[in-house]
Amino acid sequence: MSVNTYDAIIIGAGHNGLIAGAYLARAGKKVVILERREIVGGAAVTEEIFPGYKFTEFSYVVSLLRPEIIRDLELPRHGLKILPLPSTVTPMDNGDYLAAWPDHEPTRREIYRHSPKDAEAADEYSRVMARAAKAIKPVLSLVPPDPSSLSLRDMLGLLKLGQYARSLSEKELYRIVKLVTQSSADLLNEWFEFDPLKGTKSASGIIGTFLGPHSPGTAYVLLHHYMGEIDGAFRAWGFAKNGTGGVTAAIAASARAIGAEIRTNASVANVIVKAGRAVGVALENGDELHAKVVMSAADPKRSFLSFVESKHFPDEFVEQIKNFRVRGSSGKVNIALSGLPEFTCLPGESPLHKGAISISPSIDYIERAYDEAKYGQFSTNPYIDMIIPSMIDRDMAPPGHHVMSCFVQYAPYDIEGGWDDAKRDAFGETVISTIERYAPNIRKIIVGKQVITPKDIERIAGITGGNIFHGELLLHQLFFLRPAPQWADFRTPLPGYYFGASGAHPGGGVMGAAGKLAAQEVLKDWR
Repeated sequence: MSVNTYDAIIIGAGHNGLIAGAYLARAGKKVVILERREIVGGAAVTEEIFPGYKFTEFSYVVSLLRPEIIRDLELPRHGLKILPLPSTVTPMDNGDYLAAWPDHEPTRREIYRHSPKDAEAADEYSRVMARAAKAIKPVLSLVPPDPSSLSLRDMLGLLKLGQYARSLSEKELYRIVKLVTQSSADLLNEWFEFDPLKGTKSASGIIGTFLGPHSPGTAYVLLHHYMGEIDGAFRAWGFAKNGTGGVTAAIAASARAIGAEIRTNASVANVIVKAGRAVGVALENGDELHAKVVMSAADPKRSFLSFVESKHFPDEFVEQIKNFRVRGSSGKVNIALSGLPEFTCLPGESPLHKGAISISPSIDYIERAYDEAKYGQFSTNPYIDMIIPSMIDRDMAPPGHHVMSCFVQYAPYDIEGGWDDAKRDAFGETVISTIERYAPNIRKIIVGKQVITPKDIERIAGITGGNIFHGELLLHQLFFLRPAPQWADFRTPLPGYYFGASGAHPGGGVMGAAGKLAAQEVLKDWR
């Protein structure tokens, strides 16, 4: 058994753990980042599942990564390159399609083709949502204060929050409150009439949650995804060169250049506690690492119910973490192709293949998919968000061949009878059959496919429940309630132990804000 000493130990080399480690190393601290797998990245990884075909295995698009993190860590210098996803096309059952193109006027004409009323409403809707997103965006950089505390830090935090609220107009405040509590279906029904338009927009409100578009709170999830930007362009989405593994590879390269040590195949067994304080970690191989600070970038269940014995936390805190909802609802099907899928709505190679392709014909279609998941079944007519990364980054597949990434809802973690090979195969077949309705040649060009359920996400990426956000974006799991009341400031009831993962404020997605904010709080306490 060997013992090493550091200033800070980070558990988990997902993007938040890497970012936290990089910021601490940037401040001159001796940092080690520990990853249980043989590669870094957590759920943001790129792997060659079939020879020559590279897949962004879990997360697959980039938009929410905070621009200040990109600047601070000089990520472009370390290989980060984001390629825009210029369009979204929704194929329709009648052979037609709805498209959002890169330019405003073609998109407006496209909507007008289906509904003049919606074309008139679309611009104002975009302005309203952009204003709401920009109004709430500063909250992403705030450390949530505890409203029940009289400590100076929390009182100053509440004052800062109050100053932020005062800076908003009355209309903006009402709009934000409404968006946080409303369903995406109710929101969109107020604005639009065309079913494929409403269905496609509502899909952003269900990602990472075990909710349907008619569920209250999904309008906020929609807004959460509206806050993306690339190079200053608001509401822009992109694909990273070399997949999302390219994002975490750039962050890891930056962290190493700054001085952080990253260890792979370093699975943590438990946090070492002495005299009521976290003082290090014990690895599965028997090694011990000691440090002044330990931070977990794993999900809340693993961080507080697995790595640390419950006796080191108040009973109420343990109960709150047990009740924190992490139900995985999303599956992924990654497909290796010998050619391009031929979509009936836009035959031949077209701009459709370089953007997102959304199977979301209506709000009711998605709600019915949710109904099946509620009762323990995967959706037989699922919502699918597809991209063909090899059309954007030719290095993802052999020449003339392609890879296709399919994000699918719903695939409940707690499927009736549990996930097994037969259910996984049936789920994969359902996805292929659904795509086949719009791209009849899909089966003929499949070279191989990888079907990932929430159970697989838990097994491979180590995320409890297979929830891609480490916890649902529900009203009672946001801001000063994430992951638990009184403990949303990245500290924990165990001195020396910090929490900086997607299960912390401000939530999931390849955003990095939690890792950055957690590192800043560690440095404040250090001073």
